[in-house]
Amino acid sequence: MVIVVLFVLLLPVLIRDINRKYTDNWLHRQKDKVLQTVRSQGIEKYIQNGEGFGSYNALLKEEYVSMDVDSVDRSLDTIVNERRLVEGDTIQYRILSHNFRIGKKNYLLEIGKSIDTINETTAPLQNIAFEILLGMVLLTILADQFYSTYVLRPLGRIIRTKLIGQKFPSRTPYRKVVTSTTDFAYLDISIYKMMQTIENTFQKEREFISNASHELMTPISIMQSKIENMFGREDINDEVKERLLEFQRILNRLKSITKTLLLISQIENEQFLKEDHVQVGDLLQEVYDEISIRLQEKNINCEINVPADWELEQVNKFLLFNLVFNLVNNAIKYNKENGSIWIVGAKVDKHYILSITDTGIGIDAEQLPHIFNRFKKFSKSLQQDSFGLGLPIVRSIADFHRIQIEVESEAGLGSTFRLIFPDEALKKEK
Repeated sequence: MVIVVLFVLLLPVLIRDINRKYTDNWLHRQKDKVLQTVRSQGIEKYIQNGEGFGSYNALLKEEYVSMDVDSVDRSLDTIVNERRLVEGDTIQYRILSHNFRIGKKNYLLEIGKSIDTINETTAPLQNIAFEILLGMVLLTILADQFYSTYVLRPLGRIIRTKLIGQKFPSRTPYRKVVTSTTDFAYLDISIYKMMQTIENTFQKEREFISNASHELMTPISIMQSKIENMFGREDINDEVKERLLEFQRILNRLKSITKTLLLISQIENEQFLKEDHVQVGDLLQEVYDEISIRLQEKNINCEINVPADWELEQVNKFLLFNLVFNLVNNAIKYNKENGSIWIVGAKVDKHYILSITDTGIGIDAEQLPHIFNRFKKFSKSLQQDSFGLGLPIVRSIADFHRIQIEVESEAGLGSTFRLIFPDEALKKEK
């Protein structure tokens, strides 16, 4: 745009300069023609009886040629703008003056072209030049757009294949992006190496969690067994038994956390198969039967409303059970006495959505972005210190099944978790 603006501003000057050079070349050509005539036909063609020669072209006197004896001995060959009085009219000309000698006399040749005539061609030339410039700009934009798209096509393939939707662990082998641009080739291999480093780091973390969970289970089980054996001893008083019960509760919690970490590690390492066929209504009924005692303890009403024919295929029933169980368990845990829970399934815009809504304490806006983080701690001013591992399990299972999760919540009013199932998980009509 800067170049275009500068060109438009300089266009009148450029056109005037081009016009001037063209006119000067024309004047020189006319001079050469006259001198050629003088050489071939003699000076008498123009000078007779010592009288000068003058000729004007057209009624408007746009051009003229004059020749006369020059009384001054000089060498002259110039082109200047001068005014001339012609038949009572003052006209501005661009005049070529040339002095030459024949025999013993000097002669002065003048050839002029009207400035007005020269200027008449300036405006059309400017318009033509501007139209050509505009066409070249548009052509350049289109060419740049096409060329940029062509040149950046490998970058788009790199982004689509190497970055967007990348999951760990990656099951696809490395495929080099075909490009003639060395920078893109270097970017491709650099991103691949970076993703390999990230994947190796994640893999080591998962292996550590898995190995640590396995190793912790053995001493925990041994400690639980020893505590249970101590309860059978007659020399243990009631105070010690209360302490042992407290230790047992702590060990049970530690065992639950260890099992949960192991489950997350197995899910993320894709150690589960998706080969089950699940009737959603039956799955929700199993969750309800499992957790009904807790509903009765807090006198919470739970309503389930899903389509009777809603079926899922190519899923893992055990994991889906855990996903729904954890969401309903949280809906009970953070609900109010005599509260309610609604589990509703519906089809919205070609997607099947399962919503779990409660009338609990809700989640503050500042907590929402972090509720799926493992062991995320919040400030003491918030309603709970952390959400534990229930929601991280939900996120891992959902990602494993490519289920989208949406959360809406308001402190003091309750929460809604929406599970949006992918099309491939829905049973197709025969």
